[in-house]
Amino acid sequence: MSELEMRGYVVLLERVKSEVQSARTRAALAVNRELVELYWRLGRLILDRQDAETYGTKVIERLAADLRVAFPEMRGLGRRNLHYMRSFAETWPDVEVVQRVIAQLPWGHNVELLSGLDAPSDRVWYAEQAIANGWSRSVLAAQIMSKLHLRSGAAPSNFSTALPPPESELVQQLIKDPYHLDFLDLSTEATERMLENALIEQVERFLLELGQGFAFVGRQYALRVGDDDFFIDLLFFHIPTKRYVVVELKRSAFTPEAAGKLNFYVNVVDDQLRTASEASTIGLLLCRTRSDVVVRYALSGVATPMAVAGYTLADLPRDAQSALPIERLLIDVVAAGDDSDASGEE
Repeated sequence: MSELEMRGYVVLLERVKSEVQSARTRAALAVNRELVELYWRLGRLILDRQDAETYGTKVIERLAADLRVAFPEMRGLGRRNLHYMRSFAETWPDVEVVQRVIAQLPWGHNVELLSGLDAPSDRVWYAEQAIANGWSRSVLAAQIMSKLHLRSGAAPSNFSTALPPPESELVQQLIKDPYHLDFLDLSTEATERMLENALIEQVERFLLELGQGFAFVGRQYALRVGDDDFFIDLLFFHIPTKRYVVVELKRSAFTPEAAGKLNFYVNVVDDQLRTASEASTIGLLLCRTRSDVVVRYALSGVATPMAVAGYTLADLPRDAQSALPIERLLIDVVAAGDDSDASGEE
């Protein structure tokens, strides 16, 4: 086989593999949809029969035993799952909602929605987010536990005045409040290099906390302004909206001076890094505590789009939190940035 023929064969092979993979994916989605809709129908039958005949919960135990005999090779027909099916049908009485949204999720995801949430509107919100973001079951469970629906878009900002609608509403939904940083875990003996390495190792989890579409650009990202060097704590790029996101960390309460520093960094990134095809850079200041009144006055009249959000550590008393490695990590990251701005050294 000649080199030209080999290249043609490789192209053919890749196209065939792509078609097979696409067919397998479509088949898996179809099987999942049918399974979820089957579980809804079974739950509906149980629910209707219990309402009509005043059956107690023992009927589910009997059903589970008889179904094991009738379908010994089939999993998912046990007592516990039948209870979930009943709850599933009771929670989603409208079959169109099940077919349009809920059936797109695996059954395990639906169990998390049933067991972790009470309000139907919250369940729909998390279902839509899980579909849009491709969350695994464990990620969905973590997002529910962290009350993501209450944190999304909750940070005070000046987006409504600094950005035109509907861009301002879209960007507002990118920002959470607070951010959960409990996952960072280092020993108190860690050196500065170890801290830096650990932060990079945890970037994946921080990206998950930030949300869909964020790409990590750099830590202590260097900016040259005049004869001075400045260093951004963390720089990201949000791919869906095509914009840089400057993140500054502050271990103490919010101050107007911190907003001024973030404003400076956002302006420099806009001038030096942003291209004509990219949207306006936004800034995000993460601080331990804040006064919303002080934030409002600090951002009032500022043309640079910025938001201020809190972050949480492990759920421990204040005196114990101060000894946590994550606290030391944030302190050192911020301190490194402050020292760099002053001395021009990283």
